[in-house]
Amino acid sequence: MKNFLLVVVAITTTFITLSAQTEKIVNKQDQAWVSINSTVRLSTHWGFIADAHERRNNFFADPSFHFLRGAVNYWLKDNITFALGYGHMWLAPTTAGWTTVQNENRIYQQAQIISKIGSVTMMQRLRNEQRWQDKIVNDVRTGDKKFTDRVRYLLNFTIPVFKNPYYPAAVIADELCTQYGKEVVYNSFEQNRIFLGVKQKVTKDLSFDLGYMMVTQQKASGYVYDENHTFRWFFYYMPDLRKKKK
Repeated sequence: MKNFLLVVVAITTTFITLSAQTEKIVNKQDQAWVSINSTVRLSTHWGFIADAHERRNNFFADPSFHFLRGAVNYWLKDNITFALGYGHMWLAPTTAGWTTVQNENRIYQQAQIISKIGSVTMMQRLRNEQRWQDKIVNDVRTGDKKFTDRVRYLLNFTIPVFKNPYYPAAVIADELCTQYGKEVVYNSFEQNRIFLGVKQKVTKDLSFDLGYMMVTQQKASGYVYDENHTFRWFFYYMPDLRKKKK
């Protein structure tokens, strides 16, 4: 009986210790994220994509990442596209006192479809990314890479408020990101991005959306989360350079 009680006490103590170690931790941050996103159409079926992003912590005070991305874009129809591209990210260190920037190389494939529900424009985008990220130990790059395969699904609604297309429209969007790979153990759910804002058309080819985005990201430990309250300002430049028929 005594041995049984000792076993029960040991199991209970272990459970309590593990529970304390895995208590959910949420790190809340304020961020600002600005970008320019271009989609250039050169012919009936072919064109290219080029993006540049800057995200900052503590609103605009501290760096979070710089990101450049480019792709070849194929139009199956005017509202259905496929893309194949490459991106590079420079991610600022998150550990206090560290200065080494983490490089990330990624290849991505995406499919996108735009449709109408009455006057509302619905955009769906499925993106698959293969990512190679520097492994950094004690503020030094080890030379090794962490590989993950991330799948992202974006659902975006643009809701006109006025008949004039140059007046602001409402935007509601959500993007869910999941990831897979040998080193992904506790955080197959990678992050979720909810956006609420307005879309403003500036010219025929240029527009922007402006608003609030909440990014919830699960870290590798599985019990640590970042909750980023983000001011977002994205510009979109989408010229059609096809030769017009006479």
